[in-house]
Amino acid sequence: QVHLVESGGGLVQPGGSLRLSCAVSGSFFSINGMGWYRQVPGKQRESIAQITSGGTTNYADSVKGRFTISRDNAKNTVYLQMNSLKPEDTAVYYCAANLRVRALFADYWGPGTQVTVSS
Repeated sequence: QVHLVESGGGLVQPGGSLRLSCAVSGSFFSINGMGWYRQVPGKQRESIAQITSGGTTNYADSVKGRFTISRDNAKNTVYLQMNSLKPEDTAVYYCAANLRVRALFADYWGPGTQVTVSS
């Protein structure tokens, strides 16, 4: 069984910073791509940052230049450094990972962590 657990969410003032972490644990052979998504009530979940196993990154325009995704392969962990936060960044943030479990690759999701940007 595989588990993803996010941490680091919370309340922050506009212009502030937060760092999210997502640790992958359980039984799997390898981790392929990893990413961060966010969702607000009434809207679709959106992809905001992706990182390949080789470290190539990709960002949504809405967060480019403010957010940085990184990963520590030794710790099976992906991070999201969020700077210059805006009220419109308020959402539930989810991490996802494409894992090889037995002979198949599949996507796994964390339960989400709330980020609220407000004064």
